[in-house]
Amino acid sequence: MYDVKSMCADDFINDDEIRDTLAYADAHKADVELIDQIIEKAKLRKGLTHREASVLLACELPDKLAEVYELAEQIKLDFYGNRIVIFAPLYLSNYCVNGCVYCPYHMKNKHIARKKLTQEEVAREVIALQDMGHKRLAIEAGEDPVNNPIEYILDCINTIYSIKHKNGAIRRVNVNIAATTVENYRRLKDAGIGTYILFQETYHKESYLKLHPTGPKHDYNYHTEAMDRAMEGGIDDVGLGVLFGLELYRYEFAGLLMHAEHLEAVHGVGPHTISMPRVKHADDIDPNAFDNSISDEIFAKLCALIRIAVPYTGMIISTRESQDVREKLLRLGISQVSGASRTSVGGYCEEERPHDTEQFDVSDQRTLDEVVCWLMDMGYIPSFCTACYREGRTGDRFMQLCKSKQIQNCCHPNALMTLDEYLEDYASPHPREVGRALIQKESPTIPSQKVQQIVRENLDKIKQGSRDFRF
Repeated sequence: MYDVKSMCADDFINDDEIRDTLAYADAHKADVELIDQIIEKAKLRKGLTHREASVLLACELPDKLAEVYELAEQIKLDFYGNRIVIFAPLYLSNYCVNGCVYCPYHMKNKHIARKKLTQEEVAREVIALQDMGHKRLAIEAGEDPVNNPIEYILDCINTIYSIKHKNGAIRRVNVNIAATTVENYRRLKDAGIGTYILFQETYHKESYLKLHPTGPKHDYNYHTEAMDRAMEGGIDDVGLGVLFGLELYRYEFAGLLMHAEHLEAVHGVGPHTISMPRVKHADDIDPNAFDNSISDEIFAKLCALIRIAVPYTGMIISTRESQDVREKLLRLGISQVSGASRTSVGGYCEEERPHDTEQFDVSDQRTLDEVVCWLMDMGYIPSFCTACYREGRTGDRFMQLCKSKQIQNCCHPNALMTLDEYLEDYASPHPREVGRALIQKESPTIPSQKVQQIVRENLDKIKQGSRDFRF
């Protein structure tokens, strides 16, 4: 029985409800009157239900889809402006006891070299990332209670936050590790993490069990209910995501939105972020082995519909995707991108990109300086801001800030100031020139005159050597 407030995964991600939703969407995909009603509701910027959004996903009417894309672009601008937050992943260890068939870290893979960073190596990686200009990391590790216990993760977080090199500092550490206990989530919260990220991979339970044949991740319910335990443990910001290509995308889309609805219903706040990964080639993984792959066009449609269905959530696209795909999705809803990523364990210290421990192939292999310049050339403000997390504006407090549009008086000026830090400390001459012109153009668009004045004063102080201003 479907129950959005149930704490059991089988109830809030209910297979019968998803199948009824898909049947309903098929029956109404050309119902212009209903589609118009759904689009009008979406224009209120309060989101859509999984059933309403599924109707739009099934719709193939060109004029209606054009309205959806236009609305997605406008909602993105309304809530997130032209800012794009930049981060990098840091893989700590690829030891893993699971048997996930789509991931090269699976236990039976004897081709991949197993590696785990020492705290000294973590420190060197962090310095290398700081020397690029990064301020925000997402740490990743395989599930292995012997090699990667929670104590190891906590030690790594402490090391990362402790490193201050030149003007560099990692100001926010997001964590993408396996589902764990309420007590361990409390320990992560106490360690000062930003967002806890856990991809569902697939919401289709039968497929999930086949894709995860062995290891603790085989427990579908324990995995799917992890976000509830994380929030019970005090973590305000959680990040959802499915690995598109493992199962039929319409099923995954409905399940993803149902999960967001569940978090909102039970905890009063939905996901802080939703990630958009697709199955990619890796060491012993052939993406063609999965027959549910999706085209770039469907991928863009999913992005636009997630944006209008969950308008306040941040949306993430990684370097799994090419520059062209990332460019298209930025317009439709993406608010965070990774830059200069290495999906091997460590590797940022090395001049040549290592491939022997990569989790997946990286399509966008540009430097951070190139990514920053690319964003600015398109009129976006590359943001290295971490202020909301550090000022306690997380969970429902961030959502209220976003819904009231006061985000423009916080995140917009913070983006400009952190970009200026990057330009002063790390940028090459051309991005520095482009960035300074962009800051000069964007500063007057800050709604509050008082905030504008403070920003102008802080920009002068940044040029004199001061750092880390924030609202």
